[in-house]
Amino acid sequence: MKCPGQDMQYWTENAIFNVECPQCHNSVEFYKDDTSRKCPHCGNRFVNPKMDFGCAAYCQFAEQCLGTLPEEFQGVQDNLLKDKVAVEMKRHYKTDFKRISRAMKIARHAENIGKSEGGNLAAILCAAYLHEVDKPAAESILKKLSADQEMINEVIGILDYYSKSKTPTSIESKIVYDAILLQELQDTGDLSSNRFFTSTAHGISKKFVK
Repeated sequence: MKCPGQDMQYWTENAIFNVECPQCHNSVEFYKDDTSRKCPHCGNRFVNPKMDFGCAAYCQFAEQCLGTLPEEFQGVQDNLLKDKVAVEMKRHYKTDFKRISRAMKIARHAENIGKSEGGNLAAILCAAYLHEVDKPAAESILKKLSADQEMINEVIGILDYYSKSKTPTSIESKIVYDAILLQELQDTGDLSSNRFFTSTAHGISKKFVK
């Protein structure tokens, strides 16, 4: 069955419209299902400003339906994945609200550090939510949510540092490690030694030392 939004028989007179090229300001004709168009005047390719990419953010058949997604849309699916992982983490722990609360707090720390330190924030947050879930279960959750293999490998790689007590090397693994330490510090108020790998986490830790 064809998506009704892409089927021309359901289109109205507003389905074809003109958009000003942001580069040369000439008019470019768009069909409503065009993800992007190249300006015939200057060659600049830009995204259809009226297109709703909402379904493509979670649909595994997005590219077959819409064609190759524009560069501006890349990463939206990964960003949405972290939210779906948070939901699945809660389902995994069921009524273990203590673990759920802890995972949510660690994810918040990871997000704050990640925004300052950089790295793949989607992978960082997925790993933060799943840091106490065993590796097979974490991988199963990611596959269930149709995460691509590159994302799965990155998240599992981050979790390996924590589960095997290895010294983290990637910025993503350092951020998740520091987020876990920050939550431990917030819970106990005790920091026996400066073990943080990022300056951001070190700065935040000063607020929690009793």
